[in-house]
Parts: sequence; C-alpha cells; structure tokens
Amino acid sequence: MDDNIVLEKSKRFSIRIVRLYKHLMNVKNEYVMSRQLLRSGTSVGANIAEGQYAITKKDFLNKFQIALKECNETEYWLDLLHNTEYLTDKEFHSIYNDCRELKFLLSAITNTTKGTIDSDNRKKGPEKI
Repeated sequence: MDDNIVLEKSKRFSIRIVRLYKHLMNVKNEYVMSRQLLRSGTSVGANIAEGQYAITKKDFLNKFQIALKECNETEYWLDLLHNTEYLTDKEFHSIYNDCRELKFLLSAITNTTKGTIDSDNRKKGPEKI
C-alpha cells in the first residue's frame, strides 16, 4: 500500500474486525452480533478502496459516505457487544478508539469533498437547459 493513511488504517481496522469476529465466534459463542460486526466493519475498508478508483468526485463522495455510515454502524455493534458483556472494557476501548478515529477521518474527507464539489458547481454557474 502507498501513503494513503485512511486506506491503510481501514485495512488494519478490517483485520482487527476479522480477528475479533473469530474470537467472538470461537471463544464467546456469539454468532448474530458478531456477523453484523464483521459485515459492517469490513465494509468500511472495502468502500474506501472502491472510492480510490471513483470516476467522479460525486462517485468518490458517495463511496466515502457509505464507508462513514458503515463505520457508524460498526460503532453501534461494538457498543452493543460491550454492553452485553461479550467484550471486556479493554477489548472494547482498544477497537472502539480505532473505529472513532476512522469515523473522524471519513467525516473530514466527506466534508472537504462536499465543499470542493459545491465550489466547482459555483464556478460553473447556473445550468443551462
């Protein structure tokens, strides 16, 4: 991987999610929430990776907004697993902090991209019909 911080962090996060999923399945015998966590947690990185080859700025924004939504869902499942005592405080805080950091980065990227798209649209002027 190159120097793309959000792509690198999302891949490392996905690997942690897969390992946590295995732990929840094999050690804690938790099958429902862990499956949801696996789906949403790995989707974050998949959407970021897909966004790297977006055709337009709007396409890029769409992929990163989906990644942000999936990150938010992952945060929900982590919190639920913690509150139902499938995750210890230590396990929870470690991966939850990574999730929050990714969420912060994705929020900043989507907000900046929205601003760029809005600026580009203002420069073009009104659409001609």
